[in-house]
Amino acid sequence: MLDTQSLARRRELGDFVRAQRERLNPASVGLVAPARRRTPGLRREEVAQLAGLSTTWYTWIEQGRDVSMSPAALARLARALGLRRAERAYLFELAGKRDPAPGDGDADDLPPAVLDAVAAIESPAYLLDRHWNARSWNTAAERLFVGWLDGASDRNLLKFIFLAPGARSLICDWDERARRVTAEFRAHCGAHLDDASLQSLIDELRRHSTEFAQMWDRHGVLGREGGERTFNHPNDGFLRYEQVTFELAGNPDAKLTILVPF
Repeated sequence: MLDTQSLARRRELGDFVRAQRERLNPASVGLVAPARRRTPGLRREEVAQLAGLSTTWYTWIEQGRDVSMSPAALARLARALGLRRAERAYLFELAGKRDPAPGDGDADDLPPAVLDAVAAIESPAYLLDRHWNARSWNTAAERLFVGWLDGASDRNLLKFIFLAPGARSLICDWDERARRVTAEFRAHCGAHLDDASLQSLIDELRRHSTEFAQMWDRHGVLGREGGERTFNHPNDGFLRYEQVTFELAGNPDAKLTILVPF
């Protein structure tokens, strides 16, 4: 008995790929088109050639057949079809594969308006990039996170939690929070196993923090979820918030965190 969900996904994948092929202009990919074409866009064999694939294999994809598709082959197909970020992500989602190069997700690529929007939020809010460096934060967050966002210290969230002297006194139930953050970061790193700079950050934390090394070696994995967050602030005393985290559209590695007061 056929898995109806898998069948529907294969059909949608085939329809999607065909629609992208038909919208392409042969001249835009360096092909000389005859005066008349019986079908719009490129031919199947032309797309297959551009992607370095067999025409039969590509035809089977459009027909919704159950064919083996490697991430590398899908990446070549995405390039041949000229897919934009959202279209490429949709292709890999339908194929049930992880994109080997989904985009760097760096907050440097965000429009200035996105960074400026953080300042307009009344509650403490900050924006993290792929390496969990704070790239933007508002005044309320600067006041809350003493030793992280209020001076010239390193803006990396993990370095603050594990290496900053005041983090343990500021963050209530530090052990539990540190364990959860480590597991959340491991889940985040799963999509970037080939990122040398992320591995360098992990190595640095392991060298300088025994607690991080121990927690990292447990291989815990958690999603970056919301929930209650409490602090013992040196000036404002005990503070309690509900944390909400958002992934930004078009840049899933950039995460906006907002702490809403109870």
